[in-house]
Amino acid sequence: MVAPSPYSLIATDLDGTLLRGDDTLSERSLAALTRAGRAGARHLVVTGRPAPRVRPLLDDLGCTGLAVCGQGAQVYDAGADRLLWSVTLDRELAETALGKIEAEVGQVYAAVDQDGVDGLTLIEPGYLMPHPTLPALRVGRRDDLWCEPISKVLLRHHTLSDDELATTARSVVGSLATVTMSGPGTVELQPCGVTKATGLALAADHLGLSPEQAVAFGDMPNDIPMFEWAGYGVAMANAHPELKAVADEITLSNEDDGIAVVLERLFP
Repeated sequence: MVAPSPYSLIATDLDGTLLRGDDTLSERSLAALTRAGRAGARHLVVTGRPAPRVRPLLDDLGCTGLAVCGQGAQVYDAGADRLLWSVTLDRELAETALGKIEAEVGQVYAAVDQDGVDGLTLIEPGYLMPHPTLPALRVGRRDDLWCEPISKVLLRHHTLSDDELATTARSVVGSLATVTMSGPGTVELQPCGVTKATGLALAADHLGLSPEQAVAFGDMPNDIPMFEWAGYGVAMANAHPELKAVADEITLSNEDDGIAVVLERLFP
């Protein structure tokens, strides 16, 4: 007789983790998640993407439950299409933080994710979307980024690497915002103290689940707080070295169904 899995909560990042490079989900990964669900486990998407950019993917997954979006700034109820919880980044603090970063590294290019289930992604002149498949609206000048409440700011620099930009941003931003690095070309400012772990903890509490019941999958440094919260953390083979250093296990890459490999073992 097969012993039941010790995990009742499966927390997965999307980009570079559950999704392949073309933004699709493999049949094997979907089957593994379905099998885990039949065994009683809950799947929570925990992503840096804001709720409006996650909704189509949740539809593909057949997810009508909760999702943690915006690096933990939003807990989204897919079935009701509403935010159960959200926190915004003060726009004056965001501007101040940008000024401090640019004083150190020169011009950066910025984008923002607006708050709400219908919030837009706005990009200023010169900003290139790291995910060209995601919709974004280009504005005429930076001041236009602050027209509505925002959940986070996305930053790019024309010469600095993501690691260099994130390190400098952390050194000068202080308590104005939390600095994260969530993917190639994606350094972000979000509300101070907000991480994937804070959003995941809220969602898990809503479901009556605890950290030791959770297995988390990720690929970037923004997943480190989630690994620290969860009972077991699995990094993808393509993961950033900082995440691999704190992972309990390293699986195959997102292109090679790394999540499915682990779930097939945990939920045989």
